[in-house]
Amino acid sequence: MIVDCAVYAHGRRQTGQVSVAEASRACRQDDAFAWLGLYEPSAEEFDTVSREFGLHPLAVEDAVKAHQRSKVEIYEHTMLIVLKPVRYIDRDEVVDIGEIALFVNPEFLISVRHGQPSPLKGVRERLEREPELVEHGPPGVMYAIVDRIVDDYEPVVEGLTNDIQEVEEQVFSPGRLNPAERIYYLEREVLDFTRAVSPLAPAVERLATRSHDLIPADLRPYFRDVHDHMLRVNGQVEQFRDLLSTALGANLTQINVRQNEDMRRITAWVAILAVPTAVAGIYGMNFQHMPELDWEYGYPTVLAVIAIACVYLYFRFRRAGWL
Repeated sequence: MIVDCAVYAHGRRQTGQVSVAEASRACRQDDAFAWLGLYEPSAEEFDTVSREFGLHPLAVEDAVKAHQRSKVEIYEHTMLIVLKPVRYIDRDEVVDIGEIALFVNPEFLISVRHGQPSPLKGVRERLEREPELVEHGPPGVMYAIVDRIVDDYEPVVEGLTNDIQEVEEQVFSPGRLNPAERIYYLEREVLDFTRAVSPLAPAVERLATRSHDLIPADLRPYFRDVHDHMLRVNGQVEQFRDLLSTALGANLTQINVRQNEDMRRITAWVAILAVPTAVAGIYGMNFQHMPELDWEYGYPTVLAVIAIACVYLYFRFRRAGWL
């Protein structure tokens, strides 16, 4: 599915709708390039685009099938960069990961998007309002797309930070909560996030530091800025994994402590109840000659002894912290 197909010359979008074939012919003119945006195309749908722009079959296969890691590869005069846009669904505490493949050539840029995160319509509209980057041609557009995707990682980091803080509060709350399941699912989402973003840092570093005929020297500082941003995101994600591992360990410790406290309470109450049980058991044996059976105050005296013993044991256990 072709979302948009346009030709840009001298930093401006040319008016009128163009077909893929017309865009392919127009981009061969001086100071002009084509920008095609596709969303989840099938192999048959992408075949026309591939033939018109001479894309490498291996790169086409990666773009159509998706499920690739973030990477940068060079096929003759065309660069393939695979990106992983991410969004965080806070209600479900789920990291939703998409994929964008960019074919970048001096004459064209083709974006192939899979999934819902990071739609590129806003990037195109922003560039058409601010044509400075468009004047750099496809490399400038590529930078704007990469920068947008990396910026979209920030809301994901903030969402995960808030949920991890909530988990920590639950672990150390005075209530008897057990957020172990929530911690496990958050660890899984953080791991998916890590797999999506970690490979992008060396890929962007390659764009920023190594010489490519495709990327002008004055654009490399922009890519270095994106690389620094990626390093910050990676550092925060690593902290998430450490925090969740610590929270899970603390939660297990809390459970063990609570179980020990419960066992002490049970033991204390069993010891207190053993006093009346023992006395009642002795006097319930129905022997004739037992202490104070014929005494008028024998029964209330026994009850008083039981009460005093139980109260004494209660305060001793309470002082010891068992009750």
